[in-house]
Amino acid sequence: MIRLLSLAFITMLITACYSTRPSPDLPENSAATLRIATFNVSFYAGGSGKLGQALRDGDADKLKVVSVIQRVRPDILLLNEFDYEADSSSVDLFREILRQDQPGSTGVDYPHYFHAEVNTGVQSGHDLNRNGKTGDASDAWGFGAYPGQYGMLVLSRYPIDAAALRSFRNFRWQDMPGALRPPSALGEGWFDEDSIWALLRLSSKSHWDLPIATPLGRLHVLAMHPTPPVFDGPEDRHGRRNHDEIRLFADYLDPQRAQYLIDDQGRRGGINADAGFVVLGDLNADPVDGESARGAIQQLLLHPRINAGFVPKSLGAVAKSSADRGPNAAHRGDAADDTGDFFEPASGNLRIDYVLPSNEFEVVDGGVFWPAPGNPDAELATASDHHMVWLDLRNR
Repeated sequence: MIRLLSLAFITMLITACYSTRPSPDLPENSAATLRIATFNVSFYAGGSGKLGQALRDGDADKLKVVSVIQRVRPDILLLNEFDYEADSSSVDLFREILRQDQPGSTGVDYPHYFHAEVNTGVQSGHDLNRNGKTGDASDAWGFGAYPGQYGMLVLSRYPIDAAALRSFRNFRWQDMPGALRPPSALGEGWFDEDSIWALLRLSSKSHWDLPIATPLGRLHVLAMHPTPPVFDGPEDRHGRRNHDEIRLFADYLDPQRAQYLIDDQGRRGGINADAGFVVLGDLNADPVDGESARGAIQQLLLHPRINAGFVPKSLGAVAKSSADRGPNAAHRGDAADDTGDFFEPASGNLRIDYVLPSNEFEVVDGGVFWPAPGNPDAELATASDHHMVWLDLRNR
């Protein structure tokens, strides 16, 4: 568990004199571009309402997350795995910490944010993992030990039109035409009761369409965090769900295919055909390696409305793959593309975090914040088992 410094210690740190500098090899953002990033930060605190206390009572390790954000300085940032709490005090506290200078970086201000309920940890009342009892983390609508665990937070320098939000947290899996329902013929009995299948929510956290007024125009931030396609059996219930969670936004971009979608606000259909957007998040699907369902991420990478030609890379990913052979030795993908550094023997390093803009935008630059050994910022690579992915966009 990564923890944050107390505010008192932060105050002590910033009274000292530190030189401020951009991270080596990371270009400064320009006024003509918009920098957008996603970062899974593992900010979960062990129970509802505990994150704020963890932010106040933690240690220096958590400041690595703050330092990464301050070095990259995105204009719009999605944080995956930031606990949702109805009280916004933990978000306010984190934003205050981000405003404080850190060694080697200056504070960054996000006057606008969006944080809302997710399905993780919200109990379904059913035995979804088929172990003969209810109330486990696996029996929640999205895996979680308490409501709000693994939540999502959007930080922005620019105004967010929260009143125009479209979310799909309550959308039922069975309502997706051709849904990849896990089979029961394998003897596992997963979701073979029609009464349970009829209730299951597709989104393990939530799916948000959040419009933001940017210098490049109105931008729809399509944020999600599909379930990992692992920790299941031959029925592949998590792999199938991951595929269909990704498919929800792939369909959302197509006015014809999106007609079955009804959001939590009661509106039908997808995003306008002329809307500028960016799909981003920890999507838990690698294009060629790992255990995701065949073609899962290709639903977005090959989508005609998405500009996926620019692949963010890092030198740190190459070095880590070379140092930790294990499953990485059998991987077919380019190690430079990886965004996650995992210890599980069956996984290795994978490309699972994405910033995918619409064709309205040109990608000027981008990368993965994963400094190579020997870089002054290399120690910051241990901030999370994921690494921030960022793109600089401008209008064509």
